[in-house]
Amino acid sequence: MATGGRAITIRDVARAAGVSVASASRALNGHSNVAEPMRHRVTEAARALHYVPHLGARSLSTRRTGAIGVVLPDLFGEFFSEMIRGIDSAAHRQGLQLLLANMHGDARETETALRAMRGRVDGLIVMSPTVGADFLGRHLPEGMPAVVINGGAAGRSCIVVDSHAGARAAVAHLVERGARKLAHIAGPTDNVDAQERVRGFREAVADLLGDADPIVFQGDFADESGRSAGMALAREAHGVDGVFAANDMMAVGCLDALAESGIDVPGRMMVVGFDDVPIARYARPSLTTMRVAIADIGRRAFERLQSSIDAPASVSAPTERIVPELIVRQSTGGDRQGGARPGLEHTP
Repeated sequence: MATGGRAITIRDVARAAGVSVASASRALNGHSNVAEPMRHRVTEAARALHYVPHLGARSLSTRRTGAIGVVLPDLFGEFFSEMIRGIDSAAHRQGLQLLLANMHGDARETETALRAMRGRVDGLIVMSPTVGADFLGRHLPEGMPAVVINGGAAGRSCIVVDSHAGARAAVAHLVERGARKLAHIAGPTDNVDAQERVRGFREAVADLLGDADPIVFQGDFADESGRSAGMALAREAHGVDGVFAANDMMAVGCLDALAESGIDVPGRMMVVGFDDVPIARYARPSLTTMRVAIADIGRRAFERLQSSIDAPASVSAPTERIVPELIVRQSTGGDRQGGARPGLEHTP
């Protein structure tokens, strides 16, 4: 708000509250050495004057921008929406804003996005399944706290989903449910998560079914590629009675194609996805999947970053490895035990 044609400043707030400018600043910035009556008087004066802090001035005085940078491979789709939701909810509780950037799965755009964050944020959360640790090590801003999700960088805090173990668990579940011929719908070939899931699939199928050359459809994590694989299976099933898709969106696309082709799921063919995005439980039939608690990963990444910002000289926390959890739904016959088993959560 302006008074007499000028913007309200911290000096106006201090004058209205009857305190010094320094005391008003400490009260508005949440410092603990401010008595509650004074804090209340200052905040009420700021509210009455409609005072809006000048973020540039605040960053100069506190050496903080009040913002966190988030660089993701994409900003579209349920997976990334859930990731952003988890980060944002944690940041909001600390009064921080997010600055988002999309690397579009491209190394050059990743470099550009990281460079654009310099001086604008207090720290970075980077999800980097398509660029290597050496690349990130060269291009993450030196001295800026950062947390890397599903990737790595020397000296940086990392959170990694164990995609290999998740894929093996998905195959084991299909085999336990009676599947004897499995197919996989793989993600992009340059994505480390997709690589680990296809590796886990191949290993598990060889170990459990003796199949050294299982059917693998190349997908791209989009529902259309899952649908294309589903249509191919409907035309020439090759005796396949179980499908593991590298993410839920491809699994949902596959379910749609099988339904359109009149193939009963799970009676004739069972389907398992990966991630447990919100749509998985609402698909028909509802989708069995490997849950990675996407929003929770975002929250944990923020908490790690906040610790690094608050204590920049501390040693980076060890890599946190998250093992996906099998969620059994209708696409593999539902929970036949009438309740949850160890390592298994029943979701209607």
